[in-house]
Amino acid sequence: MRWANGGITGDMGMHRDDLADFLRRSRERLTPRDVGLIAGPRRRTPGLRREEVAALAGMSADYYMRLEQARSPQPSVQILAALTHALRLTTDERDHLYLLAGHRPPEGARAGEYLRPGLLFVLDRLESVPVQVVSDLGDLLAHNDMAQALFGCVCGVAPEDRNIVLRWFTEPDVRSHFAAEEHEEHARRLVSDLRAAVARRENDTASRALVGRLREASAEFAALWDRHEVAVRKAHPYRLVHPELGRLEFDCEILATPAADQRLRIFTPPPGGTEPLEMLRALGPQHRHGTAAAAETKESGAPA
Repeated sequence: MRWANGGITGDMGMHRDDLADFLRRSRERLTPRDVGLIAGPRRRTPGLRREEVAALAGMSADYYMRLEQARSPQPSVQILAALTHALRLTTDERDHLYLLAGHRPPEGARAGEYLRPGLLFVLDRLESVPVQVVSDLGDLLAHNDMAQALFGCVCGVAPEDRNIVLRWFTEPDVRSHFAAEEHEEHARRLVSDLRAAVARRENDTASRALVGRLREASAEFAALWDRHEVAVRKAHPYRLVHPELGRLEFDCEILATPAADQRLRIFTPPPGGTEPLEMLRALGPQHRHGTAAAAETKESGAPA
């Protein structure tokens, strides 16, 4: 990876022949009417002409011709963005264009705190295992009853403070939910994953505010942040200490969602047994009793 133009671009190698073919075929699929041009009476070229694409993209016709002839240098991300607009590419086609040119595609659309109805439907149907929806920065957006039984109620936590990284480094009681031998590694995982998210967001306002708050509140976080370790969290084990059920082990699967800034986290027992799930189901409602729990909605989540 290398830094360029304020973001990360992948130095993955350019596939010139495939890029040239894709540009040509994308151009030929468009008509002048598709891009607001007048066709004219003597048009022999199928689709758009090369000079028309070049004009729409704000580049020289000679440079675009060399791209289609597979004899150009690697185009910049600015050129690719202009071609995406000129050729009216879909998001999938845009991502394909970037990869052929040797660049990482731009990040997809973010949803913020909005949860798609389909995602809520999945959350409601996964009743037999603990499930959470978490933002890429660690904000807890939703969880099901099993997740609350596993991690406890956060009814008294302000919505803006329901961030798994923030709570880990600022609320000592949160760590009591995890086996002591897991603390150091879990802290490193949280920080390295946050590093990756901040880079993807190109250090936007939300990520800067969170990192600044954490650095001010926790010397431990600041020290880990300065190590500049990066590792996107994927599947990994959780060794938890439940206040009523004792030590429990789960595997956490982190699944992508249509939004670039949301993840679905599913906690399943290790192969060979469902006892932890049966214990949580048996604990169920009595673990969530009281007015605070009754007032809580699925906008709350687990400690980490």
